[in-house]
Amino acid sequence: ARPPSKRRMARKKIREYHGKNLAKTHIKKHSKLSFSSKVKPVLITKETLATGWKKMRADNPWLDNEKLVVKPDMLFGKRGKYGLVKVNANLDEVKHFVSERIDTPIKIGDVEGKLTHWIIEPFVPHDVEFYFSIESLRESTVIRFSAKGGIEVEENWDSIRTLDIPVGDKVTDLPKDMIDQVLEGVQDDMKDAALAYISGMFCLFEELDFVSLETNPFTLIQAEKGEEENAINGWQPVPLDMCAELDDTAFFKQTRNWGDMTFPDVFGNYKCKEETIVEELDAKTGASLKLTILKRAPEGRIWTLVAGGGASVIFADTVVDLHHSQYLGNYGEYSGGPNAEQTYEYARTVLTAATEHPDKQGRILLIGGGIANFTDVAKTFKGIVHALKEFKDKLRECNFRIYVRRAGPNYKKGLQLMKDVGDELELPIFVYGPEVPMTEIIPMAIDYIKET
Repeated sequence: ARPPSKRRMARKKIREYHGKNLAKTHIKKHSKLSFSSKVKPVLITKETLATGWKKMRADNPWLDNEKLVVKPDMLFGKRGKYGLVKVNANLDEVKHFVSERIDTPIKIGDVEGKLTHWIIEPFVPHDVEFYFSIESLRESTVIRFSAKGGIEVEENWDSIRTLDIPVGDKVTDLPKDMIDQVLEGVQDDMKDAALAYISGMFCLFEELDFVSLETNPFTLIQAEKGEEENAINGWQPVPLDMCAELDDTAFFKQTRNWGDMTFPDVFGNYKCKEETIVEELDAKTGASLKLTILKRAPEGRIWTLVAGGGASVIFADTVVDLHHSQYLGNYGEYSGGPNAEQTYEYARTVLTAATEHPDKQGRILLIGGGIANFTDVAKTFKGIVHALKEFKDKLRECNFRIYVRRAGPNYKKGLQLMKDVGDELELPIFVYGPEVPMTEIIPMAIDYIKET
C-alpha cells in the first residue's frame, strides 16, 4: 500500500468519469501531448435506463460502431477481480451486463451497497501497461511510476520508482539521470511520450488542486489519422483506469475548471434525507452545519443539537462512556456563527428525525456546547426556539425531556429564551449555564431514559 499523506486537507474522491474529463481537457495546456480520441467516457445511471438509451446513443454515435468496456464508477478498485468489468463488448452486451447489475445490492469486501453509476468507454487493445500516481505531501508532491502496471502492480511494487518534486518545482527541473531511472523498463521509442505524460499530468494536478491521482494502468497507443500533431513519436496516452481526489476547499476558485463536479459518497455510504438537507444547508453558508443519523427513532432516543465540533465529540463520547451508545440517534454540530434562520432549518431537520414513530418511552434532546468564542448564543437559540415551537405537539407525543447547557456571548439572554419557551409550551426543559460542567447534563438525561 502507498504511504499515508502527511498534508492535512479536505480530500474528496471523484468519479473516474469526472477525473478523465478533467485531465483530458487540461493536459493540452501543459503539453504537446494530448489524450487519444479514444478517451471519451460516458456515464450511466439508473436514470439512463429509465429514459432509455436513445439520447445517449444520439449524443455518442460511436457507441454503435466500436467495441466497448463498461465498469462501475463507484470509488472502489479491483473491479476486474470482482467480475464487474465487461470488455470487448458491443452496446447490446453492455446494456445487458449493466441492466443485470445496476442498483442491485452487492458486497465488495465487507461493505454492501448498490452499483448506481457506471462508465462506458471504447475498448482499447494495447501492448503495454504503466502505473502512474501523484500525491501531495506536506513539503513536496510525490510521483510514482512503473513500467509494470495493471492489476498485478502490488505484486511488482519493487518496480515502482518515485520522484519528489519540491513545492514550486516541475518535473522538467529534475536532473536527466533521475528521469532516466524513473523510466527504467520503458521501451526507448516510448520514453519521450511517457515523460510528457508524467510532466503534463503533474502540471494539471497542481493547477486543478488535486490531492491524489492514479492511473493504473495507462497505456500508449499509436495516434490515429489526424492526431499525429498531438502525439510524441507517434504515441498518445490512454488512461485505462483512474482514481482521484480533489481538495474541495478549493471549490470557490475552481468553479470554472471543475464545472459540474460532484463529490459522491464512498460505496456503501448513502445519505438519508435529513443528512442530505443539512449538507445542502452547509454548502450555502459560511457557517458549519453537520449531521449524521446513527439510529432512527424510536430506537434512537438520545438526540443532540450541539454547538461546536469539539463539544459534539465530547457529548457523544460521554454517552458512550455511560454505556448508552445504543440509544444515540445522531451525531452533528452547528458552529461558525450561523444565523437564526440557518439554526432553525438545522434544528427542524434534526427534530423531524427525532420525533418519528412515537411510543410510550421517553426521549432526550441535548442542546448545548462549551463556552462560545464569537457565536451569539441568543441568536442561534432563537432558531432552535422557533423549531421547538413548530414541533411542540410531536415533542410531547414522544415524551421528550430537553436539557440545555451553554455559555458565551449573550448566553444569559439565550438561556432565558429556553426557559421561557419551556413554560410557554409546557415542555420539560432544564436550563444550565457555565456554572454546570458541559457533560453534567448527560447523566441527568440518561437517568430519565432508564426511568422510562
